Amino acid sequence: MSTVAVLDYGAGNVRSAVRAVEAAGADVVLTADHAVIDDADGLLVPGVGAYSAVMAGLKRVGGDHLIRTWHESQRPLLGICVGLQVFFARGEEHGVKTEGIGLWPGAVTALEAPVVPHMGWSKVSAPKSSQMFEGVAEERFYFVHSYAATDTPPNTMVTTATHGSSFIAAVEDGTTWAAQFHPEKSSDAGARLLRNWLGTFPGAGATAH
Repeated sequence: MSTVAVLDYGAGNVRSAVRAVEAAGADVVLTADHAVIDDADGLLVPGVGAYSAVMAGLKRVGGDHLIRTWHESQRPLLGICVGLQVFFARGEEHGVKTEGIGLWPGAVTALEAPVVPHMGWSKVSAPKSSQMFEGVAEERFYFVHSYAATDTPPNTMVTTATHGSSFIAAVEDGTTWAAQFHPEKSSDAGARLLRNWLGTFPGAGATAH
């Protein structure tokens, strides 16, 4: 069975992510210990709250360096919600600009929509060749956010959604995946997406159906 490390940097509400990945078929450890994480097959970066607070928490445990290393080493990496946002170069909230991890260029900015936050179930528009959305390309996923990225990172596969205007719902960049929505709160569709992720791990074999 594959092992997933969920990065523990003080983010709230991570237990639901732990339980969802366990239900998808992996052994899960919630940890900030770099040695334990290095022994895992995949790394999940949760994120709830303000961009600046998430970045501060990540830096406290060396998570920014860890994430860059996993990305550059092409090891399976999944960011969720603000975990997606911090993979971009910067976040802009309430006039404050915060430097992100910088896996991809571009900024995370306020959603241009009549009602914010975007809270609830929305359909996504995924490329036909997407591994992430295999079997769930027409499903709805659960979003809770007021900020989003809109510029497609180079050499990546981007899935979009619309709330007022179009924004990035997910990014696939080789072995690095990220979702603006919450797979762990997205019922059967989210569970399938997590199984799709586990199916990409070395030695995992075919994607679970």
